[in-house]
Amino acid sequence: MRTYLITGGTDGMGRGLGLLFLARGDRVIAVASGEAKGKAFLEAAERIGAGDRAQFWRADLSTVAGMKSVASRAVERLDRLDGLVFAAQRFRPEREVTEDGVEYTFAVTYLNRHVLAHDLAGLLERAEAPVIFSLSGSGGLPGKIFWDDPTFARGRYTGMRAAMQASRSVDLDAADFARRHPDSKIRYVLYNPMFVKTAMADPLKQPMKGVTKVMEVLFAQRVEQAVPPMARLMDDPPREALSAFRRGKPLPVDGEDFDPERADRLRALTERLLAEARG
Repeated sequence: MRTYLITGGTDGMGRGLGLLFLARGDRVIAVASGEAKGKAFLEAAERIGAGDRAQFWRADLSTVAGMKSVASRAVERLDRLDGLVFAAQRFRPEREVTEDGVEYTFAVTYLNRHVLAHDLAGLLERAEAPVIFSLSGSGGLPGKIFWDDPTFARGRYTGMRAAMQASRSVDLDAADFARRHPDSKIRYVLYNPMFVKTAMADPLKQPMKGVTKVMEVLFAQRVEQAVPPMARLMDDPPREALSAFRRGKPLPVDGEDFDPERADRLRALTERLLAEARG
């Protein structure tokens, strides 16, 4: 029996993966902030006869304290971790800042991945074939990191800019993780599922929300269709320490999005933000 910890595990693709793993006999810990969806996830697990192998941990992954609490809880309670799935993300059309002073999308989509991957690396190493599986925007829309103003304090914020900055940061951080753990058993897989019918459009304003919902009906994959290929990739990941895919198609992990010097720059920025958040 394998053990998986899934951020954003009570909704969308995180929930879909969690229920798939439970249905085949694995243990799943779903991490999210919403109590109602956490209860619904546990009820769904009960209906498929997996209630004893499902857990819900409530945590605010927009804060460093919330991220650290999840890592500490996992280290205290688990003997190993076979898979760490990053599915937590939320589009914000208007700029929001967390209690740590970090722009919300950057914190939830990128910063929690950085903290949990490094804090749980030791627990992952105890597994036979550990995998970090990050649902991301690799190979998708272009974007850039606003190095001088990553929290958009100077008024340049748009939801898309924030989302693309977080995606580019996720790519660089994954490359940095693989480079800093050259002898690790952990396989880091970036996966862009493209257009999947989830709740991602809910925060949008009209008319964009309505347009997106119509597009979902016409073109988006259902979660039940999207998650089986992801699970197969986690079961049998590439031999390389880092790999990236766009809906199952391998992507190169070189160029600017995975550049070592840019990864070093992001790490320095991240360490500064984390230090400021801790006071």
